[in-house]
Amino acid sequence: CTTSFEDIPGSIRHGSEDIILSDHHFWGGLRSTIELARICRIFDRGLSMHSNSHLGISLMAMTHLAAAIPNLTYACDTHYPWQYEEVLVGGRIPFEDGCVVIPDKPGLGIELDRAALAKLHDNYNRCGLTERNDEIEMQKVHPGWTFEAERW
Repeated sequence: CTTSFEDIPGSIRHGSEDIILSDHHFWGGLRSTIELARICRIFDRGLSMHSNSHLGISLMAMTHLAAAIPNLTYACDTHYPWQYEEVLVGGRIPFEDGCVVIPDKPGLGIELDRAALAKLHDNYNRCGLTERNDEIEMQKVHPGWTFEAERW
């Protein structure tokens, strides 16, 4: 399983997968995801895009990336439809025929609702979770599970 740039040489050498799943949060941002797409094109690997429980800011970043990567030939997934809160002026981003339309406005084409953002920031500060820990959720199903970054 390729989850970092460091994994790619071993992945290519062993032919361990045909499709690499990108995530602009996990892989280091927008430019890093573009670099991952370039590497996938060079080594004839498919590319798809994963998201997590994100809000509209992240969804629009993902949508713009998808539009900018010509070799992203597999469908992107998103958990956005299951989110009920939003920090954008105008509320939730609509889907049209299963797709997100890219706005023709500057940047990501969205405007932040600062009051909604402040509310969710306050929720975050009160919840006690200060860092991402995907192991907690997996351990509910498989106690003792740990994320192993080294696959080879």
